[in-house]
Amino acid sequence: MKSLGRHLILELYDCDPEVINDLAAVEKVLTEAVNISQATVIQPYFHKFNPHGISGVIVIAESHFTIHTWPEYGYCAIDIFTCGEQIDPAKPLDFIKEKLKAKQASVMEIKRGVLNLPDEELKHKP
Repeated sequence: MKSLGRHLILELYDCDPEVINDLAAVEKVLTEAVNISQATVIQPYFHKFNPHGISGVIVIAESHFTIHTWPEYGYCAIDIFTCGEQIDPAKPLDFIKEKLKAKQASVMEIKRGVLNLPDEELKHKP
């Protein structure tokens, strides 16, 4: 069976607290990750919390990239959800881990919209 999309859940541990609490740095990393995946950016939005932590989303034509940071724990939660077969959501993972200086990472992949349909009916038009 085919799926409508792939959803990667990336958990990063022991990240550099200064990097993951820097709004411009986090936005730059996630934006470059989208570019590496060759997805089509629709709209980004990032917010820095007081006293620390950042949440951000980049809506892409193929779905979204999101990040939530907890600098006080050195932890980041990242979701990469892509629809269709053109985008490889795993492509930017090493880049993200390197730039956020994660010492440990785990990735879980979930197939979304697993349907028993012929291939021609699974064409997603963003």
